[in-house]
Amino acid sequence: MAKLGDDIIRTSGLPPFFKVRNAEDVTIDAPENRKGDAMRTWVRSLSGFQKEALVRSARTGDTWRLVSDEGPYLNGHDAAPCPLAFLSAGMVASFMNEILALAEKQGVDIRKLKLIQDNYYTMKGSMPKRTMVGGAENIELQVEIDCDLDDASLNEFLIKATYASPVNGLMRGQLESLFKLGKNGGELPTAKAAELSAPLYPDPGDHFARSAPEAGDLPLVETVGLTPEKDVVKGTTSGGSSLSEEQDRRLNIGAVAVLREDGIKEIQQMQYSPYGTSFRFLSSEDGRAPDANALISAGIGFCFMTQFGRFVSMLNLDLPDYRIVQDSHFSLGGASGGTGKAGEADPIETHVYLETGESDETAQEMLDISEQTCFLHAFCRTDLKTKLKVARM
Repeated sequence: MAKLGDDIIRTSGLPPFFKVRNAEDVTIDAPENRKGDAMRTWVRSLSGFQKEALVRSARTGDTWRLVSDEGPYLNGHDAAPCPLAFLSAGMVASFMNEILALAEKQGVDIRKLKLIQDNYYTMKGSMPKRTMVGGAENIELQVEIDCDLDDASLNEFLIKATYASPVNGLMRGQLESLFKLGKNGGELPTAKAAELSAPLYPDPGDHFARSAPEAGDLPLVETVGLTPEKDVVKGTTSGGSSLSEEQDRRLNIGAVAVLREDGIKEIQQMQYSPYGTSFRFLSSEDGRAPDANALISAGIGFCFMTQFGRFVSMLNLDLPDYRIVQDSHFSLGGASGGTGKAGEADPIETHVYLETGESDETAQEMLDISEQTCFLHAFCRTDLKTKLKVARM
């Protein structure tokens, strides 16, 4: 099948990921920091399923530019990682942050460490009948480690570390995301989606284009190649398979993380199902690469935006341009931030800007169906656990 839209990511002349050196010129600021870290994420559609995000942290002051694409399963150009890859990479980076911080705090000597994570999602129902729903399932985390803790102590140590991760706040409990809706420069009430009790933010418009990269030579994201196959990929490789009107799918996105000698986390994303290309991310909390919360926040925004693209393309609706401004609020890590508590998060708050010739009711439905089919808003509204497995290295 023909690819959707132009490959703007590859032809733009910009590095796919970079730290923004002129956030003030772009006019992106951070939200009020009410829990420990607050992330403001702008996302715009570039072409087809290609998207661009700018993410600013209240804690670090850094702003990152990131891009996302889809593979053949959505007729994408495969020019950048898919949205779910960002959540997986950010989550595994956050888990590693807390394991290393807790080890330092407790005087545990970790000689080797590798994290292998699997995230699972579902998509079921009919898009024409408006019954299609995205879902999220429990996470599997295998920790390969060499240290002197006995088995019982090590298991307790790792449970404490994963609970200390800020992403734990999105997993534990059921957080209903909140929304504001704009259409063609005006404001609309939401229909089914829960409405945020606050004014609609100003539309960022074309301010994305003002961002300029800070000098740096680290390859923050790289294409690795096709992901090693697993049984769950069967039937997911065909072009446009994720655009079928009736679906009953289980998705599996993996992440494998190690710590480099320079202290940067290297994470290989595994695109098991739908089957596709694997990308390598770098992540760091010191400003050399995108931090864990930036990757997580971008992933949620990218995934939500993808659902708008899927819905309007499957029903041939008019939506030539659309953007969001998303705020996410995380506590500091229980170990890395010294709180000694489990990680916490507030509901995701998203302001949506649609440019469309469709009716107000259809614009409201675009929001409702996009929220209903978004894997990562489902991740937030589902009480999830991390299934832990330990392997001695």
